[in-house]
Amino acid sequence: MSTTKFSPVLDAAALEEMLASEPGTRLLDVRTPGEYETARIRGAYNVPLDQLGEHAEEIRASVDDPVVLICQSGARARKAEEALRQCTMKNLHVLDGGMSGWIAAGRDVERAAKRMSLERQVRVVAGSMAALGGLLALTVNPLFAILPAFIGGGLVFAGLTDTCGMGMVLSRLAYNRPANCDVGAMVGALKTGTAPVGVERMSVFSAPAARTCAAD
Repeated sequence: MSTTKFSPVLDAAALEEMLASEPGTRLLDVRTPGEYETARIRGAYNVPLDQLGEHAEEIRASVDDPVVLICQSGARARKAEEALRQCTMKNLHVLDGGMSGWIAAGRDVERAAKRMSLERQVRVVAGSMAALGGLLALTVNPLFAILPAFIGGGLVFAGLTDTCGMGMVLSRLAYNRPANCDVGAMVGALKTGTAPVGVERMSVFSAPAARTCAAD
């Protein structure tokens, strides 16, 4: 099994150094295909967190090179790390701050269609429901105050457990899953270190974009 000198948690600079010194490194983006379509690190493979479990064992059995897990802020990447470690996969790393940290550090990304991140979708939906519940409680029936209380309790639970039920529901919407996403092809490419649909493996610094779950 390949080993690496790099820390389990990487900032943007450390990840760039790792990609330069260990070209076999796999970048595994566990966000929704919609988020991946919006902005991604060149060369990253997209296997959404809610589908990673069913592919974890075949990934472990086929990938010896370092794997860097990426999401929007870091929370889903840590969950993906837990799922892969449960099947005894080693040499895992997490990008600290996720894509938000990578972009904030001024690093290059590939962009396609503009979409709202899952975290922003959760904030918009939760805020809208809380505001609507408060308005209805004031104008229709005080019992509608249950709605913002429920939303607030859900957010507290999400903060304490690092699990967001609303996010999991929203991730399954068609908006977050482009019709041309083929997770099976992406997993196959991840296992072999090649891009899907027969495109040769890219350099993270200089190669053109390959066909992926979100780009066609």
